[in-house]
Amino acid sequence: MRFHWVRHGPTHAKGMVGWSDLPADLSDTDQIARLSAHLPAEAVVISSDLARSVATADAICGGRARLPHDRDLREMHFGEWELKTSADIMESHPDLSRAFWTDPGTTRPPGGESWDELTARTSAAVARLRATHPGRDVIVVAHIGVILSQVAAATGQRAKEVIVQQIDNLSVTELHLEDGAWRLARINHVP
Repeated sequence: MRFHWVRHGPTHAKGMVGWSDLPADLSDTDQIARLSAHLPAEAVVISSDLARSVATADAICGGRARLPHDRDLREMHFGEWELKTSADIMESHPDLSRAFWTDPGTTRPPGGESWDELTARTSAAVARLRATHPGRDVIVVAHIGVILSQVAAATGQRAKEVIVQQIDNLSVTELHLEDGAWRLARINHVP
């Protein structure tokens, strides 16, 4: 079983974008076509329920089976930090902001969720997909935090080690399930 994690198209927002329902810029139709051609033709496609992921999934779907959107594949909920820049957050919550980036596991933005909560939510969605589509290729269009949470789960890396990894918009990160264990096959590949 292979999961092809695709980060949605860019929003061009400058702050922390979690549950805000911003649209994706999908104007680079050549890149969308390359991405779609790169992905397995027989895969099923699913996305988070946020517009930027839904539109990206629809754009790359082609003739693939499209599954209903899954709320558990949403980006991290940033609470009061939503749409604020790192500088704004550092000014309003200096200690909490430092802890969020240096020890992100249980650190939660005010009114938001922690890395551990994001990982548990996303891992539940992955478990459902594994159970309902065993042995299939699955294309999941989601968000940087969601993708990195699953990279960490697959590799055993701690959150503070994996959050520095670059995941570009419209890139593919592949996780393969082999003998009951996940293996990171590719990260941040831009076709």
